[in-house]
Amino acid sequence: MFALNFPQEIEHFISVFRSIQLKDVIDILVVAFLIYRILLLLQGTKALQMLAGLTVIILLYFFSEILELLTLNWILHTFMSSLLILIIIVFQDDIRKALAKIGTVPIARIQTEYSFGIEEVVKAVTKLAEKKVGALIVFEREISLKDYLEGAVLLDAKVSEELLISIFNPKSPLHDGAVVISGGKIVAAGVVLPLSTNPDIAKDLGTRHRAGIGITEVSDAVAVIVSEERGEISLAVGGKISRDITPATLRKMLSQLLGFETLQPWWKRLRVKEDEKRA
Repeated sequence: MFALNFPQEIEHFISVFRSIQLKDVIDILVVAFLIYRILLLLQGTKALQMLAGLTVIILLYFFSEILELLTLNWILHTFMSSLLILIIIVFQDDIRKALAKIGTVPIARIQTEYSFGIEEVVKAVTKLAEKKVGALIVFEREISLKDYLEGAVLLDAKVSEELLISIFNPKSPLHDGAVVISGGKIVAAGVVLPLSTNPDIAKDLGTRHRAGIGITEVSDAVAVIVSEERGEISLAVGGKISRDITPATLRKMLSQLLGFETLQPWWKRLRVKEDEKRA
């Protein structure tokens, strides 16, 4: 038998590899999954840019140690000592949103309520857009919006085209606020929502659009906005806005985002796809 002579580094690697147990593999997979989920939550948000900036600072800290840059190392070390508190302050909205998502239990939605609500909203915003009447309608999803309903007019009304048009009538005292829809019902009107502070938002977007985008930054809600200046229909979700969409596109996007399409039997979804291909 011939003895195999491995370099010292390879032998060390083999010994480490042999010492790996099942619990170590599980530990690595769980940590990797958590990092992946965190990156998904941060994707497309300003928090991702801030995270990149923090990564650069951490790398500078290690390089300053290696190169023995004493002054820079001392400054970065002082900064790093309070890094955890800084992360909590900077990412407080994203952390709250992530924890709220983790803490929510998915509830099966009633197909008829959501399909009816969507259709009535689409018909209402179509007429409001034609008349250039501003509107802001928010669909609550997993994360509760109860904290934003203080001072609003609480309702428990069925979603209807006529009611939505009357609420957003310029002569109505509620027309400046938002309407919140939850569980297929209008739960509140005249709701004041937080404005987005994203500097990248187009300058021609007013307070109503900023409020629609703002509520989707701090929750998983879906906001439908009608511009009173241009008569455009827009949809905001996840801090992003799709502008000047058609009623048909709005209907499709709401159906997808509110889980209506996924609740349809597979044969109905297949039939819809075949009809789309023929068209």
